Amino acid sequence: MVHFVGAGPGAEDLITVRGLKLVKNADIIIYAGSLVNKEILNNAKEGSSVYDSAKMNLDEVIDVISKGSLQCKDIVRLHTGDPCIYGAIREQMDRLDELGIEYDYTPGVSSFCGAAAALRAEYTLPSVSQSIIITRQAGRTPVPDRESIRSFAAHGATMVIFLSAGMTDKVQEELIAGGYSENTPAAIVYKATWPDEKVIRCSVGTLNKTAIENGVKNLALLCVGDFLGNDYELSKLYDKSFTTGFRQGTDI
Repeated sequence: MVHFVGAGPGAEDLITVRGLKLVKNADIIIYAGSLVNKEILNNAKEGSSVYDSAKMNLDEVIDVISKGSLQCKDIVRLHTGDPCIYGAIREQMDRLDELGIEYDYTPGVSSFCGAAAALRAEYTLPSVSQSIIITRQAGRTPVPDRESIRSFAAHGATMVIFLSAGMTDKVQEELIAGGYSENTPAAIVYKATWPDEKVIRCSVGTLNKTAIENGVKNLALLCVGDFLGNDYELSKLYDKSFTTGFRQGTDI
């Protein structure tokens, strides 16, 4: 069996209980060495084989899995965060389907959740934003025109931008061109949940300058929106006058 496992955003204890159990039982572990916290590998059992996929191409990854599967090995493919976001797992699963190799998928805590924790923020505040846009700036990997940061910015929703810390000049330009004001709150969250985590608050208009001044070029999320401000309405969920399926509201 092959297990795709989300390792979490960075902190070694933010892998799920299920994911950690799979790591402990694995005969073979292929991990995304550029981002996965190597401390998690300390849980690997004695005699397991460990491969760093940062140094491998797709064919090499599949070759290790295929050979291990023929030997009835228990295999963990360990991705950073939750691999459903920029994890390149679809192409791996398709190849396993072609080879008739069975697999399952254990989700993980995404780095955008880790960033919210670092910011002590809630992305979906009543009267501010009820939507989260997760996207990236076009670079070597293109982004469809209909999904440009400029087009998304027109919504004024909460935005979390992955894989773009080295292009903050372009991101800032696109955000302003799309409709965010220069005064819109923003933040750069470097290595969320890692021991060297850093939170740098700024505004859309100072995003690029802030990144340069702090030497941030990668391993950071760019968070944008008025959810970082102080104005919002209280939720109806805990409003004493609001009736739910579990309690009767009262005007008293």
